[in-house]
Order: sequence, then structure tokens, then C-alpha cells
Amino acid sequence: MFLPKYPDNPTPPPAHTHAPADPAPVRRTLPAVHISPAVVAAVVMGGVVLTALLAAVAVSAISVAIAAVVLRSLLREHNRR
Repeated sequence: MFLPKYPDNPTPPPAHTHAPADPAPVRRTLPAVHISPAVVAAVVMGGVVLTALLAAVAVSAISVAIAAVVLRSLLREHNRR
């Protein structure tokens, strides 16, 4: 059986040793990004086009819904006669 060898000094060793604080991490700078006016214009135009398409789809859906309600009402009136 293995028995640890104790030092002659009866003082127990410290529970933990203080490690020196890590130096502050080096901050890496991001590379500079140059955005040309043409890219900005293309993104804005793309947004305008997508918004117009979304509005067209919404108007079409509303029109189809109104047409369905009108047709259903006409068919109901026709079947009552």
C-alpha cells in the first residue's frame, strides 16, 4: 500500500494556487468592407421589386376572395328560385 510522504512542516499546502491572470485577449479587427453605391442601389431596387410583388399577390388574393364570395352569393340566390 502506498502512503504519501508528508513534509516536515505541519502546515497544509494551499488549497489552490493563484495563477497569473491571463492577459487581455487580442482584439482582431475585421477587414474593411467597401460598399459601392451600385450595390446599395441594387439592394434597394431588389427590395422595391419584392415589395411590389408581395403587394400584387395580396391584391390578387383579396380579389379572388371577393369573387368567391360574390359567386357563392349568386349561386345561393339561383338555387333558391
